[in-house]
Amino acid sequence: MTEQQTVESAVDPACALAHDDSPSEDLGTLVAVFASPVARWLLHFGRHTGFRTVLIEPRPDADDVGSYADAAYRDVDAAGLDDTADVVVTDHHRSELGELVRDALATPARWVGVMGSPRHIPPHIERLRELGTSEDDIARVHRPIGLNIGSKTPPEIAVATLAGLIADRRGRSGGFDFSS
Repeated sequence: MTEQQTVESAVDPACALAHDDSPSEDLGTLVAVFASPVARWLLHFGRHTGFRTVLIEPRPDADDVGSYADAAYRDVDAAGLDDTADVVVTDHHRSELGELVRDALATPARWVGVMGSPRHIPPHIERLRELGTSEDDIARVHRPIGLNIGSKTPPEIAVATLAGLIADRRGRSGGFDFSS
């Protein structure tokens, strides 16, 4: 860094960020449920933005489980989630969906969401009702998740999801409205 950049960084926090001179913020824990292409990208980007990354994958035969997360577990209870955790279910077709969402709702996790198109009936709702989950807890599950940027590929979906989580943590709506 040049002397001029050092002086600018000391005066302007935005400049310090641009030159990577500012300490990164601990954003808490980002939990991806189910090993999927979106989970891989979500955890990759999450780690670089200041999250501790956790993968929950119950299948014992899953390939490459956890190699892209700081920690990997087979169930929600083992992960020991606290109130800094944001839980993102990355596959809404898995048979374990209801049980894992129910278990996530039983933790002090800050945020729980299930990926899926808003054009389809969310499959987790009926399963949660069958499992005896309260309507108040069911209402805590976010769906759809992420910012509406028209994402289609796993990396784009991960970026939209992560951006939405960061906006929520910062009390922002997301998007291009910079008035607040």
